[in-house]
Amino acid sequence: MNILKPPRLRRADVIGLISPASPPLPAEKIEKGARYLEGLGYRVKLGEHVAAQHGFFAGTDAQRLSDLNAMLNDPQIKAIFAIRGGYGSPRLLPFVDYRAVRRRPKIIVGFSDVTALQLALLRRTGLITFSGPLPGVEFWQKPDPYTEEHFWRLLTSTRRVGPLPNPRNEPSHSRIPGRAEGRLLGGNLSLLVSNLGTRFSPDYRGTILVLEDVGEHFHRIDRMFTQLRNAGILDQINGLVLGHFTNCKASDSAKPHLKLNEIIEEVLSWLNVPVVEGFQYGHVARKLTVPFGLRARLDAGRGTLTVTESAVV
Repeated sequence: MNILKPPRLRRADVIGLISPASPPLPAEKIEKGARYLEGLGYRVKLGEHVAAQHGFFAGTDAQRLSDLNAMLNDPQIKAIFAIRGGYGSPRLLPFVDYRAVRRRPKIIVGFSDVTALQLALLRRTGLITFSGPLPGVEFWQKPDPYTEEHFWRLLTSTRRVGPLPNPRNEPSHSRIPGRAEGRLLGGNLSLLVSNLGTRFSPDYRGTILVLEDVGEHFHRIDRMFTQLRNAGILDQINGLVLGHFTNCKASDSAKPHLKLNEIIEEVLSWLNVPVVEGFQYGHVARKLTVPFGLRARLDAGRGTLTVTESAVV
């Protein structure tokens, strides 16, 4: 895989804000997220349709795609931030201007539904992308210092990223001990699974897979991990890092079911690679930023994940 790293972000650079999935509601999140970025010394350019609505989408497919491709082709734009996730990014994948990405790589930030776009960009261009906090989610109100520190360091420094540490009072823990190396890949479990079998799904061989999800029923989580096993993905990876599975519950708690920890326990029985659980990543207020596509080293015995190269140039 030929990896493409974007240039680092500098003060006074222009950051483009788009809504590739669901609309940012209330709309004040757009203004307040932009104001936060401007307060740090960056300039902000809003996508033309950033506040549009079309059912549960932030505008029609054509509108959302137009904003994304316009930002990719604009030489002034140095970074593109999704304002939020939600639902809708996979519908854009066949029509993204991947040639523009290869000609002029930019920092691209998103998580949750934007996982689909990040996987496609890695598969089609080799671009390193950043799964982390968003202007309309974490940054439109006073952000968490832990989240801020790790996010901006990755986007602005050409030094080796190094450890991705959990907060001191919230340590991750080993589920299967051992050490592994490989490229970081993953994101939102449901988006990753829905991407399998498409021409936008990257090669998972030898990777360290990082997974999280939100609002899913337990049986659906079991189904998705089962699909990863049946697709051969769990046999191809070198290591597994489990983030937070926020607000996941039984579809009907009155009926017999497996709890999340019981499902994870059975999934672990399918694996013969190092596994860490409780990584500070996902739909949580305090989160690490994960640079997908970079090489990393997992020491599950110590519960540590270390990125061994820089994220930007």
